[in-house]
Amino acid sequence: NAQDTPRLLEMNKARGFLGMLGSVNCMHWKWKNCPKAWHGQFKGRGKDATIILEAVADHETWIWHAYFGMPGSCNDINVLDRSPLFAKLANGEAPPVTFEANGRTYNYGYYLADGIYPRWSTFVKPVAKPEGKKELVFHNAQAAARKDVERALGILQSQFAIVRGISRFWDQKILWYIMTACVIMHNMIIENERGIFFRLQLISLDGHSC
Repeated sequence: NAQDTPRLLEMNKARGFLGMLGSVNCMHWKWKNCPKAWHGQFKGRGKDATIILEAVADHETWIWHAYFGMPGSCNDINVLDRSPLFAKLANGEAPPVTFEANGRTYNYGYYLADGIYPRWSTFVKPVAKPEGKKELVFHNAQAAARKDVERALGILQSQFAIVRGISRFWDQKILWYIMTACVIMHNMIIENERGIFFRLQLISLDGHSC
């Protein structure tokens, strides 16, 4: 939202990514009791049925966008086509962002993504075949920063075993409630730890030991 955008921009500016709003990726959750009639549609990379979570996270692994429910047979681009976040971007609805890079002014932010995503101006992808020092440095920096969302999804699964293992519920709506609740609780933990870190910084600035 409008309150979070300046914080995200400042955080990523300090890392060398002006105008960056986060990194995007998808996670598959195995669905053991997927109805047989749907199994082909929900079949993921292996033999198991899965449901996909699309997430955007920041450097602190705070997940500020989560879209859950697409069948496991879809790839990241299929999920992107249905994503409410990027549908808003396509309609010109985007967080207010203005920054300058290489002498040009931009009026929208961007997201770090892997190579499968389309060549949209809202995605910054790795260099496919980096040539020269500049491209190699950028490629490595992009790959490192893009891991924010991978770390966030890894932490989500490590904190909540229910989304790490195989789901045994029948109702897809129940799975949505579970995933949504886990993302909310994950963010609550991140916000609480962020507050502790901020208080420790204040103590340090006051000259007191922790």
